[in-house]
Amino acid sequence: MMEQVTVLGAGLAGSEAAWQLAKRGIPVRLVEMKPEKSSPAHHTPWMAELVCSNSLRSDRLTNAVGLLKEEMRLMDSLIMRAADQARVPAGGALAVDRERFSGYVTKTLEEHPQVTVVHQEAVEIPAGPVIVATGPLTSQALADQIAGLPGLETLNFYDAAAPIVTAESLNMEKIFRQSRYDRGEDYLNCPMTEEEYQRFVDALLTAETAPIHGFEESKVFEGCMPVEVMARRGRDTLRYGPLKPRGLKDPKTGREPYAVVQLRRDNAQGSIYNLVGFQTHLRFPEQKRVFSMIPALRDAEYLRYGVMHRNTFLDSPRYLNRYYQLKSEPRIVFAGQMTGVEGYVESAASGFLAGIELARRLRGMEPIDFPQETAIGALGLYVSNGSIGNFQPMNVNFGIIPPLDHRVKGKRNKNAELSARSLAIIEVRKEDILQ
Repeated sequence: MMEQVTVLGAGLAGSEAAWQLAKRGIPVRLVEMKPEKSSPAHHTPWMAELVCSNSLRSDRLTNAVGLLKEEMRLMDSLIMRAADQARVPAGGALAVDRERFSGYVTKTLEEHPQVTVVHQEAVEIPAGPVIVATGPLTSQALADQIAGLPGLETLNFYDAAAPIVTAESLNMEKIFRQSRYDRGEDYLNCPMTEEEYQRFVDALLTAETAPIHGFEESKVFEGCMPVEVMARRGRDTLRYGPLKPRGLKDPKTGREPYAVVQLRRDNAQGSIYNLVGFQTHLRFPEQKRVFSMIPALRDAEYLRYGVMHRNTFLDSPRYLNRYYQLKSEPRIVFAGQMTGVEGYVESAASGFLAGIELARRLRGMEPIDFPQETAIGALGLYVSNGSIGNFQPMNVNFGIIPPLDHRVKGKRNKNAELSARSLAIIEVRKEDILQ
């Protein structure tokens, strides 16, 4: 008989992990606190509840999340099965009927002979192989247990994360490379004239902020102060904070700019950058509108908008390997947003990979080792990439996938080729993956 695996949490990641284990003959004990207990973010008794939007975002192969979904379809993902049968019209996006989606996942797992569903709150890490998929709102009792695991010093909490943009979408004619006081060229500097800065501050002062939900905290540490709050403290506050020009000299003018927005590399390849100090609680469309007033960011592509939540996640590059296993105790595997993946599909993908790799290990098989050229592989490798300094949650994007070995004209054409390359890899290995 195969050893039983305990899966803690039946959200998208936990449900997908349980399915991948069960379909490979591994008995699963799926622990889900609903309906006995619920977090402020949940409103139904079902598994895989969509707590925010009913959209799983783009379904096009010119978008990285569209590629990730197609990879999962090819490899028999439960979440993708549910999404496709619960689809509602949404143009190029995959949106679903929430009840049909969650109902399908719940019924499938409850009726599977290898799955035993236990409705109780998980307050400790059980013995034996376990997948922890309790999400960013993990209870304090379990969070304390996790923080006490061998080699895992602490959990991270982020109150704010700045936006991230692609390097190729920046207007490099409006940018100069330089660190303050000539200490290298590590930053991209986006100078602003006094007139441009004043218009930017005006826009910040009138921009619409996102509502504060009951499971979010309205207060943040001073070091995470949103830019719109700083702007309300005085028109020059930002010039003495994240937009200060001190120690920088624009080579085009030979002078210190009036204000400077700095961009910092967010991955080793330098294909994505974050806006330094730009924590914000503005609505996403407002972020795009207001931040486009910065000349270098006029046409910027956002891989992640600024967010402000009080979420729990691991400093995964320090603690997890590419299979989402805890390095210090491999019987413990993590999945979902706690690992630092952001988004419905990404959470499900982490559960998918965690489930099949744990199943293979328990059956004495070699791991799949999805390459970085695939979206699912790139996501696992990003989460476990020890070269990342300030690790923050992120959606899947083409910036973490290796570029093509030849030039392709047009971004859409390039992304389509990246997707075709990935799907060809999955197709070749599909038979082995489905075992």
